[in-house]
Amino acid sequence: MTVIGRFAPSPTGALHAGSAVAALASWLDARARSGRWLVRIEDVDTPRCSAQAEAQILRQLAELQLHPDAPPVRQSDRTARYGSALQHLVTAGQAYPCACTRKEIEGALQAAGVLHERHGERVYPGTCRAGLQGRPARAWRFHTEARGSPVIEWHDRRLGAQQQDVAQEVGDFVLQRADGLWAYQLAVVVDDAEQGITDVVRGEDLADNTARQILLQRALGLPTPTYLHTPLVRAADGQKLSKQNGATALDTSRPLAALAQAARHLGLPDPPGWDSVLIAGAATPGLSISDALTWWTAAWGDRWCQARHATLA
Repeated sequence: MTVIGRFAPSPTGALHAGSAVAALASWLDARARSGRWLVRIEDVDTPRCSAQAEAQILRQLAELQLHPDAPPVRQSDRTARYGSALQHLVTAGQAYPCACTRKEIEGALQAAGVLHERHGERVYPGTCRAGLQGRPARAWRFHTEARGSPVIEWHDRRLGAQQQDVAQEVGDFVLQRADGLWAYQLAVVVDDAEQGITDVVRGEDLADNTARQILLQRALGLPTPTYLHTPLVRAADGQKLSKQNGATALDTSRPLAALAQAARHLGLPDPPGWDSVLIAGAATPGLSISDALTWWTAAWGDRWCQARHATLA
């Protein structure tokens, strides 16, 4: 079976140091097993995305010489597929319309004595499971307990054994938002299956999404890929480096330096002959980007493709 990996950035801004780690790791994972590497532009949240950011991301990847094996696809071109998936779930009794506003959900949780932690999930209390009670539908939700247990167990290639009770820790999650846009969880599951993705390598901040995605894969009769979640790059205050907290755009004017920083974060050794003193210069004599990527591909393969249960330092 051919290994197929992917990098799926959202075009809400340029790549930064954290997204470079995810891009490099997913590229190396595919290349280490002679697989294919795809790029998917996750622009399903269209109001936050821009063509300028997409062009910048693709330009940055090209400057890093991380070239995909097929033209990038865009979620904004695939909305009919998400609609078909939702209809399948509705027909199977695994999705239902929801009339609740965010304020109403907060009120129901407070009335039940459930406190919402900052950055934590708002566990949907299931208000509309029994029907809309005459109210207009705003969104569509996945019924986590409609078929079988909502407790999902899986193995992460870096983090090891994982488990989540989706009903208790997340609740019935949104598939289509009140503004009509498709939710990330549904879109990514449909896209991964259609593109034949066998191995998902992405940042650790997305690990919590995995159980929801596996539930959807099972409900839609789709295969489940393997998962590896990479260590996060953090800002000086300890928060995850992200566009939302002002992460600066990745400097790809010195692509080898940018790649080396990402590789070191992944625990990969410097290539032979690497002169760290010259990393601040325009280039490192005697070492090309292609040479460095070949070295890191072999190092990644030794660490992650032969011993899948290893742990990153």
